[in-house]
Amino acid sequence: MKSTHLSLIAGTVALAAITGFASLNAPEGPAAEETATASSLPVERSSLVCPAPSTSDLAETTYTSFTPSGQETGKETGKGEGAKDSAELKPALPVLDDEAETDPKKAKKIEEAAKKARAKADKPVLAVKEPGKPVLAEANGSDAPALVGTATGTLAPGWAAQQTTTVTAGGARGLLGVSCTAPDTDFWFPGASTARSRQDYLHLTNPDDSAAVADIELYGAKGAVTSEVGDGITVPARSSVALLLSTLTDEAVNDLTAHVTTRSGRVGAVLLTADDGSGTDWLTAAADPSGTLVMPGIPSDATSVQLVAFAPGENDADVKIQLMGQNTTFAPAGNDTLHIKSGMTATVDLKDITRGEPGSLRLSPVEKNRATPIVAALQVVRGTGAKQEYAYIPATGPVGARASVTDNRAKGSTLSLTAPGATAEVKVTTSAGSGGGEAAVETYTVKAGTTMAVTPKPPAGFKGAYALTVETVSGGPVHASRALVLPEGGVQMFTVQTLPDDGGTVVVPSARQDLSVLDD
Repeated sequence: MKSTHLSLIAGTVALAAITGFASLNAPEGPAAEETATASSLPVERSSLVCPAPSTSDLAETTYTSFTPSGQETGKETGKGEGAKDSAELKPALPVLDDEAETDPKKAKKIEEAAKKARAKADKPVLAVKEPGKPVLAEANGSDAPALVGTATGTLAPGWAAQQTTTVTAGGARGLLGVSCTAPDTDFWFPGASTARSRQDYLHLTNPDDSAAVADIELYGAKGAVTSEVGDGITVPARSSVALLLSTLTDEAVNDLTAHVTTRSGRVGAVLLTADDGSGTDWLTAAADPSGTLVMPGIPSDATSVQLVAFAPGENDADVKIQLMGQNTTFAPAGNDTLHIKSGMTATVDLKDITRGEPGSLRLSPVEKNRATPIVAALQVVRGTGAKQEYAYIPATGPVGARASVTDNRAKGSTLSLTAPGATAEVKVTTSAGSGGGEAAVETYTVKAGTTMAVTPKPPAGFKGAYALTVETVSGGPVHASRALVLPEGGVQMFTVQTLPDDGGTVVVPSARQDLSVLDD
């Protein structure tokens, strides 16, 4: 793989050209209040990328995609009239050898292969036709590609997708679930590893028509881990690359924090982890560094919970560890606080902290006036010995106005809701199924400082898979996650997806001009 080095200035210009701006800069101070007001409007375009599901020939993958009902961009904004509403995920292009081929016959074969790949990439794997109804597709084996896609018009606000993969045999057998992510420029992954028992692959997917360039930094318990090949990783246009973390350094480190940034362009980044004999799953990026973090939805039967945290700034962090249980918030015995040194990764073994009740973890500063920003994630284990399986719960933002998660089955879905501040009321909508059925709505009250585990009632007459949409009705912020359990061979295989705000609306200032000065 060749590396392309661009200046920071060029990268910034390219990023601005690619991403555009969601809002305009408004004047500050009283004049701004007199001349401008802001309104919240539905977005008219969304992007998602999904990594290549698996390298196992035994892999069975289900893709689902969904846009919630309720927002029509054209009617509400007066824009986009005549624009086509679409929400399609298409195969990413394969990464071909970029060395010049001198043999004419080989060069012709390479060009023919590239032409076929481009033709295949023009055919959607998933295409949502209408809001409120998920669509489903399946792929088997190791040839399932990474996906890139865009939603426009009425299908853009809240567009969500998921891929769920089952691998039933092998050292890294398990259930792998990942919500397809929006491309970005900065990602944190507490919980990575370069240990010999682990196979951690960082997947970088570029949805745009020009190459992106990314840098990868690793931090362990002693600080930065030496790596000479983590800089200037080129991700070709509309393509995806997977990098084995252990090839970036000679150091075998059990618990790491990986930091991914882009010099130019944007990517979707997720980490595929596999531990011989213990399972496998995706680790999605944690919420941006903050003084207070929430990791929602630790299963009631968790046999082991490990917290991994990192302080990226110049200051050490001292945080309180609290479990928001079914009825109250409490500090785990012997692990009520954690000191995190600047630039170093810290870990805490919380063992079977939930003890038969659902829970969520909250980290907050010991001293309120010293809220040092940190990132964090949990590795959660269910079962023991050869019957164990693990999943990750990264720190996540609140549901906000709305969040959705797809690929819920007739059995095995559990929705966890936690209110770290004030008591809150939320509305949970169960969509129609991909093969039919009727949507249903339930309202729940989540008491302050507690976690509620909800078993969704599948939609009446449903077939296939359905989506869950959570909306905050009143009260304080709510954090949520969905656990999907698919037992196989005596193993309670599971995966957990968090539900941060879907970003379906954007605040747009609308200027007002005082024309009185033009009076004759």
